[in-house]
Amino acid sequence: MIALQISSVRHFMSQLLAGDVFDLFLLEEAVIKTANTFTIDGHINREFYQESAPEDTSAPPYDFRPWDEIKGLCFDLIKGKRTPLSFHFVLHLMPEQAESLLTKSGIDLRNSNMKALILTIRYDGTAVRLITGTSYHTFTLSKEADTVWDNALEEYLLRKGIDFEQQ
Repeated sequence: MIALQISSVRHFMSQLLAGDVFDLFLLEEAVIKTANTFTIDGHINREFYQESAPEDTSAPPYDFRPWDEIKGLCFDLIKGKRTPLSFHFVLHLMPEQAESLLTKSGIDLRNSNMKALILTIRYDGTAVRLITGTSYHTFTLSKEADTVWDNALEEYLLRKGIDFEQQ
């Protein structure tokens, strides 16, 4: 797990809410505090799709809503003359992206208990911080996947022109 402080909040917010840099992620949760507090639960309600037609196969393949489908709503809640008091987003790297990353790094996914590679984005009214994390199905002593995820995120941000400082 690492914590990174974003150097340019304005540039980062543009990339987060209007660009495609974070479209490789799924949204687990969003909490945005402005004049009101808005909470978005990114879990997919599968029964919503089954109620309309039991044979309907249009239900998303993931457990969470893709970021690119929900970022516009978050943008609408944040935009305005005043900056938000705070917000946080909990994102998961899409499973196929996580699998590809770990496989390329030599991690055997069949023997790993990997559940998700997580990115938490926090804004406290002054600064944006990114915190990486990993989620496992069961306890493990190995931190190999954590290190791979930490390094991959740093490299990705640099390739996308997002400057940061280690915390």
